[in-house]
Amino acid sequence: MSESRPSHVIGLVADTHGLVRPACLTALRGCELILHAGDVGGPSVLAALGEIAPVRAVRGNVDPLAAPDLADAIDLVVGRVSIHVSHGHELGSPTPVRLVEHYGADVIVFGHTHRALIERIGRQLVVNPGAAGAARFHLVPSVARLTITGGEASVDLVPLVEK
Repeated sequence: MSESRPSHVIGLVADTHGLVRPACLTALRGCELILHAGDVGGPSVLAALGEIAPVRAVRGNVDPLAAPDLADAIDLVVGRVSIHVSHGHELGSPTPVRLVEHYGADVIVFGHTHRALIERIGRQLVVNPGAAGAARFHLVPSVARLTITGGEASVDLVPLVEK
Protein backbone atom coordinates (compact mmCIF):
# COMPACT_ATOMS: atom_id res chain seq x y z
CA MET A 1 0.00 0.00 0.00
CA SER A 2 1.54 3.31 -1.04
CA GLU A 3 1.36 6.31 1.22
CA SER A 4 0.21 9.54 -0.37
CA ARG A 5 2.63 12.35 0.43
CA PRO A 6 1.42 15.90 -0.11
CA SER A 7 3.74 18.13 -2.08
CA HIS A 8 4.34 21.80 -1.46
CA VAL A 9 5.39 24.04 -4.35
CA ILE A 10 7.00 27.35 -3.44
CA GLY A 11 7.98 30.05 -5.92
CA LEU A 12 11.42 31.60 -5.47
CA VAL A 13 12.08 35.07 -6.84
CA ALA A 14 14.88 37.61 -6.42
CA ASP A 15 16.16 40.87 -7.83
CA THR A 16 13.01 42.07 -9.58
CA HIS A 17 14.12 45.70 -9.12
CA GLY A 18 10.56 46.92 -9.74
CA LEU A 19 9.83 44.79 -12.83
CA VAL A 20 7.36 41.91 -12.92
CA ARG A 21 7.55 40.18 -16.28
CA PRO A 22 4.45 38.37 -17.58
CA ALA A 23 6.64 35.25 -17.89
CA CYS A 24 7.41 35.50 -14.16
CA LEU A 25 3.72 35.38 -13.30
CA THR A 26 3.20 32.43 -15.64
CA ALA A 27 6.15 30.53 -14.16
CA LEU A 28 4.85 30.93 -10.61
CA ARG A 29 1.23 29.92 -11.22
CA GLY A 30 0.19 27.03 -8.98
CA CYS A 31 2.63 27.89 -6.18
CA GLU A 32 1.16 27.95 -2.68
CA LEU A 33 3.69 30.53 -1.44
CA ILE A 34 6.19 32.90 -3.05
CA LEU A 35 9.45 33.81 -1.32
CA HIS A 36 11.23 36.90 -2.63
CA ALA A 37 14.96 37.11 -1.83
CA GLY A 38 15.28 40.89 -2.01
CA ASP A 39 15.85 43.90 -4.23
CA VAL A 40 12.10 43.94 -4.69
CA GLY A 41 11.79 47.46 -6.06
CA GLY A 42 8.48 48.50 -4.50
CA PRO A 43 5.10 47.36 -3.26
CA SER A 44 3.66 46.97 -6.77
CA VAL A 45 5.93 43.92 -7.25
CA LEU A 46 4.61 42.29 -4.08
CA ALA A 47 1.03 43.12 -5.09
CA ALA A 48 1.45 41.52 -8.53
CA LEU A 49 3.02 38.38 -7.07
CA GLY A 50 0.34 38.35 -4.37
CA GLU A 51 -2.29 37.80 -7.06
CA ILE A 52 -0.81 34.29 -7.46
CA ALA A 53 -0.07 33.27 -3.86
CA PRO A 54 0.86 34.74 -0.47
CA VAL A 55 4.23 36.49 -0.64
CA ARG A 56 6.96 36.84 1.96
CA ALA A 57 9.93 39.02 1.05
CA VAL A 58 13.26 40.15 2.45
CA ARG A 59 15.02 43.46 2.07
CA GLY A 60 17.81 43.64 -0.48
CA ASN A 61 20.67 46.11 -0.50
CA VAL A 62 18.74 48.57 -2.72
CA ASP A 63 15.37 48.28 -0.95
CA PRO A 64 14.51 51.06 1.52
CA LEU A 65 15.21 50.27 5.16
CA ALA A 66 11.76 51.56 6.11
CA ALA A 67 9.83 49.23 3.76
CA PRO A 68 7.28 47.65 6.13
CA ASP A 69 6.59 44.56 3.99
CA LEU A 70 10.24 43.47 3.92
CA ALA A 71 12.04 41.46 6.60
CA ASP A 72 15.79 41.23 7.11
CA ALA A 73 15.50 37.43 6.87
CA ILE A 74 12.81 34.76 6.80
CA ASP A 75 13.05 31.41 8.55
CA LEU A 76 10.20 28.93 8.15
CA VAL A 77 9.46 25.21 7.98
CA VAL A 78 7.37 23.71 5.19
CA GLY A 79 6.71 19.97 5.06
CA ARG A 80 9.44 19.25 7.65
CA VAL A 81 12.01 21.20 5.57
CA SER A 82 13.58 24.30 7.13
CA ILE A 83 14.05 27.27 4.79
CA HIS A 84 16.14 30.40 5.27
CA VAL A 85 15.72 33.39 2.94
CA SER A 86 18.00 36.43 2.92
CA HIS A 87 19.35 38.63 0.16
CA GLY A 88 22.93 37.51 0.70
CA HIS A 89 24.51 40.96 0.77
CA GLU A 90 24.77 40.66 4.56
CA LEU A 91 27.73 38.31 3.86
CA GLY A 92 29.41 40.69 1.41
CA SER A 93 29.81 38.47 -1.63
CA PRO A 94 27.55 35.45 -1.00
CA THR A 95 28.73 32.01 -2.08
CA PRO A 96 27.14 28.65 -1.31
CA VAL A 97 29.98 27.78 1.09
CA ARG A 98 29.68 31.08 2.98
CA LEU A 99 25.90 30.69 3.18
CA VAL A 100 26.02 27.19 4.68
CA GLU A 101 28.68 28.39 7.15
CA HIS A 102 26.22 31.03 8.41
CA TYR A 103 22.80 29.38 8.09
CA GLY A 104 21.76 25.90 9.18
CA ALA A 105 18.52 25.55 7.23
CA ASP A 106 17.88 22.62 4.90
CA VAL A 107 17.24 25.08 2.06
CA ILE A 108 18.98 28.46 1.81
CA VAL A 109 17.54 30.96 -0.68
CA PHE A 110 19.43 34.13 -1.62
CA GLY A 111 19.71 36.74 -4.35
CA HIS A 112 22.08 39.68 -4.83
CA THR A 113 24.42 38.13 -7.44
CA HIS A 114 21.74 37.93 -10.17
CA ARG A 115 23.22 34.54 -11.12
CA ALA A 116 20.93 31.51 -10.98
CA LEU A 117 22.47 28.74 -8.91
CA ILE A 118 21.47 25.41 -7.38
CA GLU A 119 24.10 23.69 -5.27
CA ARG A 120 23.86 20.93 -2.70
CA ILE A 121 26.45 20.99 0.08
CA GLY A 122 26.00 18.02 2.37
CA ARG A 123 22.35 17.98 3.44
CA GLN A 124 21.81 21.64 2.51
CA LEU A 125 20.37 22.92 -0.76
CA VAL A 126 21.50 26.45 -1.71
CA VAL A 127 19.40 28.27 -4.31
CA ASN A 128 19.66 31.58 -6.08
CA PRO A 129 16.66 31.80 -8.44
CA GLY A 130 18.49 34.37 -10.55
CA ALA A 131 17.29 37.89 -11.28
CA ALA A 132 13.65 38.08 -12.38
CA GLY A 133 13.82 41.78 -13.27
CA ALA A 134 15.52 43.58 -16.11
CA ALA A 135 18.17 41.53 -17.92
CA ARG A 136 21.62 42.60 -16.74
CA PHE A 137 25.15 41.25 -16.91
CA HIS A 138 24.30 39.17 -20.03
CA LEU A 139 22.22 36.81 -17.86
CA VAL A 140 18.84 35.28 -18.72
CA PRO A 141 16.20 36.37 -16.19
CA SER A 142 14.82 33.46 -14.15
CA VAL A 143 12.83 32.27 -11.14
CA ALA A 144 12.71 28.88 -9.43
CA ARG A 145 10.11 26.43 -8.16
CA LEU A 146 10.94 24.61 -4.91
CA THR A 147 9.06 21.33 -4.41
CA ILE A 148 8.92 19.67 -1.01
CA THR A 149 7.62 16.12 -0.80
CA GLY A 150 8.04 13.70 2.09
CA GLY A 151 10.52 15.96 3.87
CA GLU A 152 12.76 16.22 0.79
CA ALA A 153 13.39 19.37 -1.27
CA SER A 154 14.11 19.70 -4.97
CA VAL A 155 14.24 22.79 -7.14
CA ASP A 156 13.87 23.67 -10.82
CA LEU A 157 15.06 26.88 -12.45
CA VAL A 158 12.63 28.49 -14.88
CA PRO A 159 14.15 30.85 -17.48
CA LEU A 160 11.88 33.84 -18.17
CA VAL A 161 11.63 33.89 -21.93
CA GLU A 162 9.10 36.37 -23.30
CA LYS A 163 7.10 35.16 -26.29
